Amino acid sequence: MGSLTDYFNATHTYQPVYQIGDRVFGYYQKIPFVGSVGNDRVVSESGPEVTIHLDLPIKLDTKVCNIIVVQHKDIKRLASYDEFVQNRLRK
Repeated sequence: MGSLTDYFNATHTYQPVYQIGDRVFGYYQKIPFVGSVGNDRVVSESGPEVTIHLDLPIKLDTKVCNIIVVQHKDIKRLASYDEFVQNRLRK
């Protein structure tokens, strides 16, 4: 048997898809956003979720949000800002 470090680094814990600071874009309640990943985690049975620090705030009803929590299916990596603009123009 290996050490506890080997045990938890191998297959027994969640391995994140996004690293802190990765640039992403997507839609949150039909509002487009661009931001940086703050955390990629699993805290409940609902599955992995990603905390996004937004470049520009989003207003939802009467609340202004600078940080949102989304699922992996709701975001994509941002290779360049031009990619985001072209994708936005298609929709």
